[in-house]
Amino acid sequence: MNILYGLDLLGTMMFAISGAMAANRNNVDVFGVGFMGFVTAIGGGSLRDIFLNIRPVWVEDGNYIIVISIGVLISLTFNKQLYALARTLTLFDAIGIGFFTVVGVEKSLNYESNAFAAVLLGMFSASMGGVIRDVLLQIPPLILRREIYATACIAGATLFVILDNMAVDPAINAFASASLVFTIRIISVRYNWSLPIGQKAFSTKS
Repeated sequence: MNILYGLDLLGTMMFAISGAMAANRNNVDVFGVGFMGFVTAIGGGSLRDIFLNIRPVWVEDGNYIIVISIGVLISLTFNKQLYALARTLTLFDAIGIGFFTVVGVEKSLNYESNAFAAVLLGMFSASMGGVIRDVLLQIPPLILRREIYATACIAGATLFVILDNMAVDPAINAFASASLVFTIRIISVRYNWSLPIGQKAFSTKS
């Protein structure tokens, strides 16, 4: 649990940086940057906790507010340097969804969710903060584009459940599952992989 707690805090900071960077890119004022960092960081985890019928973790643990603030400050202070690096926003987002997927599925299993629900809640934990970010910035959410995003989270969450049932060491499981999410997401961006369009996926030629 200490490992997962650390991953949750680190993922929260990554998402705060991601949200703040997205706000900076859209010329939002300083308050808006902080707000976007906050909602991006806590959105998915809060939704997960609501489904699990528990209080969102950031309400009781002030460390989450601290790491969010650090993430926002990093984005504001090093904005130009971060954007000088290619695909930096995607990098931070990919790290965040990897960590959040693992934390989400593990927490769901701890609260006696079935395996299928745990996988979905792991995906929600990782993706919904980004959805809220994109909706507030009035851009199409990544989860609704043809990019491989939520699919990567489902793959990592499924791996976590499988390895958990095999009694694999929790630290190894967390690392392997988060790495799978990160790798699928980064490779899909690098090589422009995407899922087929819905209306064409099962169409047949006449």
